Amino acid sequence: MRPPADWKKARFTLAVAGATAAAWLVVSAGNLTDAAAVWGGFIPARASGMVQESGLAPVFLTPITASLIHANFVHVAFNLLMLLFCGRAVEPIIGSTAVAILYVVGAYAAAGAQWLADPSGMAPMVGASGAISALLGGYAMFFGRHRVKIANNTLAMLVNALWLAAAWIALQLLIGLTAQGAAIAVAAHIGGFLAGLILARPLLILRWRKA
Repeated sequence: MRPPADWKKARFTLAVAGATAAAWLVVSAGNLTDAAAVWGGFIPARASGMVQESGLAPVFLTPITASLIHANFVHVAFNLLMLLFCGRAVEPIIGSTAVAILYVVGAYAAAGAQWLADPSGMAPMVGASGAISALLGGYAMFFGRHRVKIANNTLAMLVNALWLAAAWIALQLLIGLTAQGAAIAVAAHIGGFLAGLILARPLLILRWRKA
């Protein structure tokens, strides 16, 4: 299947990209990156109840607020590029409501996976890459080419998806080098990607059953 190229059918993607860019501009202009990361970043120890601090975003909302906060220009620029690339392809297929569900569930799946990996972690997790990983998982399901010679189509698709996930995480690790060695939440990327793989087809089926 060839990805569609109609921006009119990718309104949620454009709206999220606009909100993400605007949030970064405000935070960057005010030199508030560190403060924003503490206020709205996902901190596993907070989710575990190990840290009680006032004046921060509600912990149950931090998977979403974290997706609007980025470490630097390279971080936000690359995430926006991947958001627009995957969102423009996936949203016309499953619809705006479904892609919104995919994005939000991806953000929470990413946070959940990071919490499982390090429930006492104090470092704020920021960036939209966990949510975007879910869109990438959907993209892999709908448009990934079988570059491996395996007779079983489902297995070939999963192997191809794993290659995409590995490449995505490797690129994020490279970007991490531009953020003064900031740690990359690998578990979060895997969690978001798996959410995309699991939800993509059910959301597609649900949309066309309602059509």
